[in-house]
Amino acid sequence: MDREKLRVLLEALQDGEMTVGEAMESFRRLPFEDLGFAKLDTHRSIRRGFPEVVYCPGKTPGQVALILQSLSRDADRVLATRAESEVFDAVKEQISEAELAYFPEARLILVGSPAPPERGQVVVATAGTSDRPVAEEAAVTCEVLGNRTTRLYDVGVAGLHRLLDQRELLEEAEVVIVVAGMEGALPSAVAGLIEAPVIAVPTSVGYGASFDGLAALLAMMNTCVPGVVVVNVDNGFGAGFFANLINAG
Repeated sequence: MDREKLRVLLEALQDGEMTVGEAMESFRRLPFEDLGFAKLDTHRSIRRGFPEVVYCPGKTPGQVALILQSLSRDADRVLATRAESEVFDAVKEQISEAELAYFPEARLILVGSPAPPERGQVVVATAGTSDRPVAEEAAVTCEVLGNRTTRLYDVGVAGLHRLLDQRELLEEAEVVIVVAGMEGALPSAVAGLIEAPVIAVPTSVGYGASFDGLAALLAMMNTCVPGVVVVNVDNGFGAGFFANLINAG
């Protein structure tokens, strides 16, 4: 249940359009719903502005489908991350009447429709094409939450002129998400050019000494440019959600 639905429910109770029993039934699943294998935080949207997001690895397709079905009863939109196609197939069988979308490159499932694009401009940039899956997770998350989102892919420091050619676009952004693996240098290059905050996302892309993204993570955390925050390796969702919080503020 989100804040707006809670407000409408309470106003209906106050105006006599709903009985106390009906209101109690609506509150029955608050503050969490126990499915046996999962305890769903049904207050998450009231506290954080968006329902609990479902991380799919480690759950069966059937479990993901049941969780999404439950969460979507009281929410306009619900996300599942790191979802493979067979998970989406199970969700379609369980939630046949809902509006559903699957973003295969981002591995995201959306139950419901994206929020209207009324929030500020987010640019999602990648160092290389191999960073696209993580970048798509960030970009789709931003779009679902109602942010105007532009993609700027394959502009890494090995050919810095590609980045400089898009400087005007970067300067117009409210937030820039920079996704990079290997040596992780691109966020510092971007942040040194613009005023907007930069969210750096290290990826596990790279050869042996990249240590599955650890080298990029440490490089980004040690940037000398102020105004850069760093999320965990391959955490495109976290970057997109944080960009939305900045725009919402």
